[in-house]
Amino acid sequence: MKTENQKPMNPQEVFCPNATCVACGQIGKGNIGIHSQKERRYKCEVCGKTFAETKGTPFYRAHKSAVEMVRVITLLAHGCPVAAIVAAFEWDERTVQRVQEKAGLHSQEVHEHLVEQPRDLKQVQADEIWVKAQGMILWLAMALQVESRLWLGAVVGKRRDQTLLKALMQKVRACALCRPLLFCVDGLSTYLQAIRDTFREPLSTSKSGRPRLRPWDGIHIAQVVKQYCGRRVVGVVQRICQGAPAQVAALLQASQGLGGINTAYIERLNATFRARLAPLVRRSRCLVQQIPTLHAGVYLVGTVYNFCTYHESLRVELLLPHHRRRWLRRTPAIAAGITDHLWSVSELLWFKVPKPPVLPKRRGRPSQAFLDLKKQWLG
Repeated sequence: MKTENQKPMNPQEVFCPNATCVACGQIGKGNIGIHSQKERRYKCEVCGKTFAETKGTPFYRAHKSAVEMVRVITLLAHGCPVAAIVAAFEWDERTVQRVQEKAGLHSQEVHEHLVEQPRDLKQVQADEIWVKAQGMILWLAMALQVESRLWLGAVVGKRRDQTLLKALMQKVRACALCRPLLFCVDGLSTYLQAIRDTFREPLSTSKSGRPRLRPWDGIHIAQVVKQYCGRRVVGVVQRICQGAPAQVAALLQASQGLGGINTAYIERLNATFRARLAPLVRRSRCLVQQIPTLHAGVYLVGTVYNFCTYHESLRVELLLPHHRRRWLRRTPAIAAGITDHLWSVSELLWFKVPKPPVLPKRRGRPSQAFLDLKKQWLG
């Protein structure tokens, strides 16, 4: 695949993608060399395998140029209709959908590698979106950290039940430290049991069998129940289902949330997703054909929202001499301390997620050379 404006090859920024190599995922250790400048291939000196520069990115084995793919994926991530992309770039519709799925899967790997890391969340809001699919109804559940507006992930299910919400809470737990945490959700009673079942940890004992599960300290749950008359909201009831009111108020103040107990931030994020994904629009004729397509589209939009989009409510004022005012714009990833700059869509797609090696099982006693090599790279 030919690319335009190619940057020089740098072996110090590349790792071996061979899962059976003991040096897999190791960056800047001197084991990677340039195999071919013309074909833009690297070589691992440990396992002897060669691999393309695009290995581990959506550009791997693609028949379109990287520049054109970045433009198409950028348009898809910002809500451009597929029909418009087909007309403008003269691509086949199936090619556009395949590129979107590859970009979505890559975005999910980046999200799990960078976002799903333990941090102090303070306040999390969660909500579900009703999605019309081909011959069925789907539910999309998402969660958001209020302080940094960081999108924490999403799950897709055929029912709005305990299974869907537990899967969502598992994603929230992967991003959370064992600190005081406030959940603001709607009036769905299933949330209470899903949160209580997920945020538990086993108590280590010397006895055999399954250990007893102990709930996390400082888990608070608040619900916002909307009262309807016909299709109009006539009232809102805010109630605390778990935790003390003083602690809930302290978490609301610490997370810089406005308006007390509410779900306004996740509902605003829902509007962003509805604007960028046609199947999420109410009363739309665009239906979801397959669940993986919706899942990939959601993760593409969510990752671009986290890393590649400035959020106006996250800007901070800089103190400059002579009473000059200047604002520092931030993305949710910058506010959460994940990155220090605005990512471009190209940087997101070229980011390679390092993975730990999966060494094959060997029969017999391993050689001393293999043990020395394993100790050198794996410790």
